[in-house]
Amino acid sequence: MNVLDNIIENRKKELTNLKKITSVRDLEQSILFDRKSVSLSEFLLDKSKTGIIAEFKRKSPSKGIINSSSEVTEVTSGYFREGASGVSVLTESRYFGGSNDDLLHSREDNAFPILRKDFIVDEFQIIESKSIGADVILLIAAVLEKKQVISLARLAHSLGLEVLLEIHDVSELEKVNPYINIIGVNNRNLKTFEVNIEISENLAEKIPDGFLKISESGISSPQIVTNLRNSGYNGFLIGEKFMCTLNPVRAFSEFVKDLI
Repeated sequence: MNVLDNIIENRKKELTNLKKITSVRDLEQSILFDRKSVSLSEFLLDKSKTGIIAEFKRKSPSKGIINSSSEVTEVTSGYFREGASGVSVLTESRYFGGSNDDLLHSREDNAFPILRKDFIVDEFQIIESKSIGADVILLIAAVLEKKQVISLARLAHSLGLEVLLEIHDVSELEKVNPYINIIGVNNRNLKTFEVNIEISENLAEKIPDGFLKISESGISSPQIVTNLRNSGYNGFLIGEKFMCTLNPVRAFSEFVKDLI
């Protein structure tokens, strides 16, 4: 199996164990469950913001630990203060070093939109996302059947969550449905972890009208952001560029100063 298959298999095992000790009713009783979600779509369209969704993650399957010292609340709050349109928080633990607590801490007293970055394969995770304060959930087309994307996105939509559908090639666009808000093009192949920014460039005009579109991974310079914006992208998910430094917030601030 490739790394992506291993991640999904492990996530399903974790869910089986979690469901034995936590019920949907438990999740629905969270104090965050009834809060009104903040719209990432609106923030991406806000011209006073950068269009960047800045990500917090501690490690990755391809690079191992990239940042073990930064504190999640300080970083995510700093990202937004410096002009991020939203933040992305990894909650997968084994391969990315994240946790639900990371998202909960980011949510504390903060009104910016938060994307829960995880490998969602079950409706339980959608309800869980709402209970921990996420505003947007990620669905990865490569690991879900078309009918799964529809049912998961519909549930998220009913809970007031926005949905980001991540694709990697044109064939995955057939999984787009009316419950999707944002389409993200991942420049990283999740099976080989190779990165090619041309994937976003090639798919830009193939994404249907009516959806916001963002580019993810491999965005290493302000010039790339400018080029992708000119290709029609509304947002740009960037994580390792900032997290690989001793001060991710400062790295983000310096990056956006050079945006054209």
